[in-house]
Amino acid sequence: MIGQADAEAAFLEAWQADRLHHAWLLAGPQGMGKGSFAMRVARFLVTHGRSGDATTLDDPGDSAASRLVNAGNHPEIIHLTRQPKDKGKELARNITIDQVRGMIRRLHLSLSLGEWRVVIIDAVDDLETDGANALLKTLEEPPARTLFLLVSHSPGRLLPTIRSRCRILRFQPVGRDVMTSWLHDLRPMLDMAEVRAIVTASGGVPGKALALIDSDVAALEKKLLAIATTGDPGNRLRDALAREVGGSSNRERLELVIDIVPGLLARIARERPIAEIAPVLAQWDRVQRTVRDAIRGSYDGAMVGFEIGNCLAELAPREAQPAR
Repeated sequence: MIGQADAEAAFLEAWQADRLHHAWLLAGPQGMGKGSFAMRVARFLVTHGRSGDATTLDDPGDSAASRLVNAGNHPEIIHLTRQPKDKGKELARNITIDQVRGMIRRLHLSLSLGEWRVVIIDAVDDLETDGANALLKTLEEPPARTLFLLVSHSPGRLLPTIRSRCRILRFQPVGRDVMTSWLHDLRPMLDMAEVRAIVTASGGVPGKALALIDSDVAALEKKLLAIATTGDPGNRLRDALAREVGGSSNRERLELVIDIVPGLLARIARERPIAEIAPVLAQWDRVQRTVRDAIRGSYDGAMVGFEIGNCLAELAPREAQPAR
């Protein structure tokens, strides 16, 4: 966990005062560590009493309870998430109503160990409609000494009545300096140019940064910048980009390009006089429209890659662009 000290402090303050709200909505982009935070909270509560003077969620607490948590079989931690389909690797599309009903049945049992029961739903966005309605009824009349931790990547899509019954902890993107220092400590062998490229492409989301470490982001950013710098006369660079991101097998590469381009456009805008920023913003809007249209349509990766290249080529200095 990095950059989320405010969320931890808010929770500990409520616990120390013995005023824990019964439901907490952990809201923010996917990859911020919300699930890990929920598990740290669960461990903390089942290994501690009702209140105390601990100053960190990593305070060890009761060692016997901690061993049960480590083994994944503490009886008072209930974890709902999407399950594998038909015993395969692919996950089901939703958290089912049957899973929610099973959780509710367990809530009717007396506590068998410690003073807290913790329910983690990761992510609450994945609940079936019937499951969301069943959860709402439970949140309206919560059992005593039970804490709900609802992980949400898109809180705006939840039932307003669920949101209204939760205290919201917002997980904000981590600042560039903190991300840079963290990545450098985590992977000291990475070139600083690569670290900076990863930080930019990640948008301050640690999970995304970790996924980008082995993606050679700096090299791809260099290719995109070459298009924006030269205007790519003859389309050679754009054709190469389209081939690199086209086809279903290169979907991750296309998503990487989509992640890199906003930071690259921001960098270009920062380096230009104020009077020349408007064209950069126009191409930013064009990239966004291209991606939205692709998602709604057939998602032709080669077409999306080439069109993003077109947007970048429009930003080349006029003397570098081919005559029209």
